[in-house]
Amino acid sequence: MLLAIDIGNTNLTIGLFQGHLLGSHWRLGTDHHRMPDEYGLQLLGLLEHAEVQPAELTGICLSSVVPQLTSRLVDSCRRYLSQDPLIVGPDLKTGVTILYHSPAAVGPDRIADAAATVYLYGAPAIVVDFGTATTFNAITAAREYLGGAIAPGVLTAADALTEHTSRLPKIDVMRPPNVIGRNTVHAMQSGLYYGYVALVEGMLVRMKTELGGEVKTIATGGLAELIAQETNAFDVISPWLTLEGLRIIWEMNRK
Repeated sequence: MLLAIDIGNTNLTIGLFQGHLLGSHWRLGTDHHRMPDEYGLQLLGLLEHAEVQPAELTGICLSSVVPQLTSRLVDSCRRYLSQDPLIVGPDLKTGVTILYHSPAAVGPDRIADAAATVYLYGAPAIVVDFGTATTFNAITAAREYLGGAIAPGVLTAADALTEHTSRLPKIDVMRPPNVIGRNTVHAMQSGLYYGYVALVEGMLVRMKTELGGEVKTIATGGLAELIAQETNAFDVISPWLTLEGLRIIWEMNRK
């Protein structure tokens, strides 16, 4: 049984795989102040909730875009789960050739998304990951990670809107009743929700033109289902794609 862990700036995404099947999975808030013992006890609690003993784990695969937390989670896995995690990076076998000018600059989560995409859905493809940042990732027909685009995430934009204005309230990001908001909350929700739908649709059209051919489009991340329900721009909605990528990378590199 594989434990897959993706450490993001906002969320800690964790999943348990029995073979190729994703069983229990969790999306938790990332706590930048939590210590290794706290993360270790949290992991033990999740395993207990899933009725899995640490001794049943055959491996752990970890990706992280928060360097200061990587070592803490590695320490937690060693001390509480008796496992040395495989840490995703550009030096591992992924099934994808990275054409970025600096391969080390590509986030491990984006590598995992690309690996899962070519393995599960084929290429060429574009993956849109709705997280703290909204990332667009282009994969060529030759299974090459070409590059992409990075925009502020929906929640990041919502926070910035509130923090840098005096009279706008904090709101929940959701689909408003109409595009034309008739009160401040609905107007803000419209700008964020429909604005990001339009952003995604426009970016996909432009990126498809550059890639050429029949391009598969995949939405993933915590807000994938919320945004994707308003557009037919996506062929696949896979909220747990990154975890699938970690499983695939682990299988390619296991000894």
